[in-house]
Amino acid sequence: MTGILLAVGDLAMDRDDYDENFAATRQMLREADISFGQLETSFASGGVRAPQARHAVMARPDGADALARAGFDVISMAGNHVMDWGNDAFFETRANLERVGIVPVGAGENIAAARKPASFTLKDGSRIAILAYSSILPQSYWADERRPGCAPMRAFTHYEQIEHDQPGTPPRIRSWPHIDDLAAMEADIRAAKRDHDVVIVSLHWGIHFVRAAIAEYQPVVARAAVAAGADAILGGHAHILKGVEMIGSVPVFYSLCNFACDLRMDEAHAQSKSFNEIRVLAEEWEPDFEGLYNFPKASRLAIAARLEIAGGKVLRSGFIPLYIGRDAVPHPQAPGSSHYDEVIDYLSAVTQEAGFATRFRRGGDMVEVEAA
Repeated sequence: MTGILLAVGDLAMDRDDYDENFAATRQMLREADISFGQLETSFASGGVRAPQARHAVMARPDGADALARAGFDVISMAGNHVMDWGNDAFFETRANLERVGIVPVGAGENIAAARKPASFTLKDGSRIAILAYSSILPQSYWADERRPGCAPMRAFTHYEQIEHDQPGTPPRIRSWPHIDDLAAMEADIRAAKRDHDVVIVSLHWGIHFVRAAIAEYQPVVARAAVAAGADAILGGHAHILKGVEMIGSVPVFYSLCNFACDLRMDEAHAQSKSFNEIRVLAEEWEPDFEGLYNFPKASRLAIAARLEIAGGKVLRSGFIPLYIGRDAVPHPQAPGSSHYDEVIDYLSAVTQEAGFATRFRRGGDMVEVEAA
């Protein structure tokens, strides 16, 4: 008996009826044995916005109920919005997820709780552990011994001047993982592997909006995770698709893109310095004052990662292509549908541009990923 784990990208609903976000994907999510997503908002009745929060939208408490009705089983809170509205909203969000039977992972009242895996058992007895970490971290958003927050996988950045006799020329950007965070993640994976058959690692990381770009620290972290025992890596944060790498038989989805992620736009924000500094990172990004999905054009192409698990092993891994229109509602794309090939072609291109030798094989239930 084969179990299915389905993983989707960022979740940040911002509309009157949250159920609308999942109108086209509810059946897909419910049919999976485990459905996973990445939370980019808070489900709270109030809070105090952190001064370091760059873009913070608070969703209502019933957002958790909508996720449960959609079919989600486990939600990562490890991300750069986890503490946007302070401690009270953080704990209320966790409580609302738990109230509806969803397991939050990657964040807790202290670092020990944040590093605790979510644990599931499939019908055939296969034991699954899910761990979640974030590299995208406003100051003090990560947990420590006495502070709530998320599990960190921090990285450092160095700007290396290429031509020392040419002032003002662009630098080479180097990055590497925080050695203590990397060691803690490796220890978590090894511990989870002792008690589970399959370990899935979610990482909120990378370079947002820039086509195909993979930061130097990301493959280092990915290889360390695989060496410690990870069976799949699920990436979030970039808001566009990034390449897929196979490390041996382990798939690394560097970014799944968005899923149910509403983002409104008004004239003032469209003219703001903060928006236009980010806008230039993307290939094509035109504000939409009437739609609900104000992301770059490439953000309309997304995927749901799909893992087939049986006998304590990942037997097949791949993805279901998704298309997200102006209404911010993700729609699965079947072979022959209008955007099915568009998603695969884009993902193939950015995978090749990133230097990953991965092949995508079209199939009826998913597009399978395998080493080229």
